[in-house]
This record gives sequence, C-alpha cells and structure tokens, in this order.
Amino acid sequence: MDLDTFFVSVERLENSSLNGKPVIIGGFADRGVVASCSYEARKFGVHSAMPGKLARRLCPQAIWIRGDMDKYSRLSHDVTEIIEEAAPLVEKASVDEHYLDVTGMDRFFGTYKWMHELRERIISETGLPISFGLSVNKTVSKIATGEAKPNGEKEVSQGSVKPFLYPLSIKKIPGIGDKSYHTLRDMGIVYIETLANMPIELISRVMGDNGKTIWEKANGIDNRAVESYREQKSIGSERTFETDTTDIKFLHGVLSKMVQDVCFDMRKQNRLCATVTVKIRYSDFQTHTMQARVPYTSYDHTILNKAKELLNKVYDRRLLIRLIGVKVSNLVYGAQQIDLFEDSEEMIKLYQALDQIKYWYGKKAVARGGTVTRKDKHGS
Repeated sequence: MDLDTFFVSVERLENSSLNGKPVIIGGFADRGVVASCSYEARKFGVHSAMPGKLARRLCPQAIWIRGDMDKYSRLSHDVTEIIEEAAPLVEKASVDEHYLDVTGMDRFFGTYKWMHELRERIISETGLPISFGLSVNKTVSKIATGEAKPNGEKEVSQGSVKPFLYPLSIKKIPGIGDKSYHTLRDMGIVYIETLANMPIELISRVMGDNGKTIWEKANGIDNRAVESYREQKSIGSERTFETDTTDIKFLHGVLSKMVQDVCFDMRKQNRLCATVTVKIRYSDFQTHTMQARVPYTSYDHTILNKAKELLNKVYDRRLLIRLIGVKVSNLVYGAQQIDLFEDSEEMIKLYQALDQIKYWYGKKAVARGGTVTRKDKHGS
C-alpha cells in the first residue's frame, strides 16, 4: 500500500484550492531540493530529489510549499495504526509505504475484497488517497501499486506475473537507478521481458553483485519476507567516562560524535528514525532518560539539535556525570529524500561525501567540527 503523493495530499486536506494544480513541496531557495510533487507537476518533468532551481524552470507556475514533516509524520502514524489493526503482518517500508502479508485471508473474505475494504477505510478515516498492488511477493506488489496509481487498486495473480511484468520498462523494477538504467539501455535492454530472458551470468557480470537480484526481479522472483514493523530495533551508542565530569561543552562534543556514528549506521541500513532518546548516569549511579519525537530523518544536524535539547533538559542536578548515551528508535526503511524541506543540494552532497569517506576509511576518518575525537582526561 502506497499513499499517493503523500505530502501534497496532506496539504490538500487543509487547502482544497490546491486540488488539480501543480504543487511542489520543498525548500524555497534555488539550492533547495524537491521533496514531493503533485501529478500535475510531474507532467512537466518535475520529480522528487530534483534541484529546486531546475524544478522552477520546468514548471514556473507551480505552487511551492515548504512542508511540515511533523504533520506528515503524525498522519503517517495514523495510517499505520489503521493498517496494523487490520492486517496480520505489516512492514512499514517508509513514511508513505507499507507491505502487508495477508496470506490466508482469502479463506475468510477473499484477499482482494479484504484489501479493497481496508483501502476504503483508510480513505474514509484519513481523507488521504492510497493505492495498493496485490500479488505474490514484494517486488511484483510494489510494481503493481505503481501501475494502480493514482488512487487505485491492482491484483496480479500467480499465473499473470510474467504477462504483467514483461511489457513494462526496466525503470519499473525497484532497485534500478539512473546508472543501472543507462547501463542496461546501452546493452539494448528497454523492456523487462528482454532483461528476464537474458542469461543471468551476463547480467551478473555487467551489473556486479546486484545483477542476480535485478534478473530475479525481472522474472518475478522475490523471496523476501514481510518483516513486522514492531520488530525493528533501535540504534544507539553509550560512553562511560574514566573521570566523571560536569563540563557541558565536553558533553555536547561527545554527544555530537555519538549522534554522527548513529546516523551513519542508519544511513548505511537505509533507515530513518522518528524518536530520539538521551540517557545520562550520575556519579551516584542514578540514571535518567528523556526522549522526543522528530520528523523521520537520518541527518546528523536534525537529530543532534534535538539530542542537545534533551540533554539540557535531563541534566538538571548539576552532579558529576559518569555516562552519556543516545538512541534512535521507531525505525523505518526509507530514503532521506523525505526530509529535504530545509536542506540544500549542497547539504545533501556533503552528507554523501562524508558517508563515502567513512565507508572507505571507517567512522573515525572524518567528523564535524566541535566533536570530541581525541583522548583527554575524561577518557577516549
């Protein structure tokens, strides 16, 4: 199930005058990035993650809205609650996308009828348009959902998988980005049928480790299970000092380093978090924690600002501190493009460059200024 142009749909709930008009959600500066756009804007070539300057050139008549990720997160949570109440197994893949395993429901209601009624309930209770694709696995269901949009339903039975997939462009296969697409096009591969009938050894040789997976998806093969959203774990870091301290500047530096490490781990796993928790332990071993919700993100600066705010609130006894920790939770799978309202194209490229350095040389290879990276009297 995929909420259609989610951010735009939320804005249209509050302002019906936006209906039928090209709408772009994103930063107002030329160096900002498109976070989401309406179908009317897409007709002009606008798409998510596009530089704002280019989007303005392609669609100068578009209505720009900065966006409110807190609001979008709340409505995303409302939709998730409805789905989890009804479905036996749910995986929240991103802020606007859910995988449901409804195996066995056909014995009671008929799976398509059951999904149709769930979709109608979501639309009725939230006012948000949502589409679904019903099929044998994640890949085919996701592609079917894309074909069902906007605000539609599509079922692809076991025997219809290849006839459904084969006429479609290879762009429809999840995991094929611009680079992979152009590589395959250079080989003369345009449609999924051609890719599916190529020797798997050839595709693996050209596409590397991802080749086998892409070939399997083209053939409608995907054995990944739906993993319960409730089972997703948190990611955190703690540090115990050799010498207890009250140096708040030092504590902020330590917190900054831990947040950077935690966020890097999130981005490696293609995850976003909605909750930040800060923990401190005083010299008398009393432990206190405080947490707060944030818009779905994996960016250091967003989480660090909230973590510092929580630290200043929880540290109220002015006693020596022996341990500090930070944890992010309520994790979902998703790309960072859903949190681009205030972030420029330069900021996004900076994160990509920093992450690449850390992939090559380890987390300690590069850090933000003000971060504690050296061994001192408080420990390493």
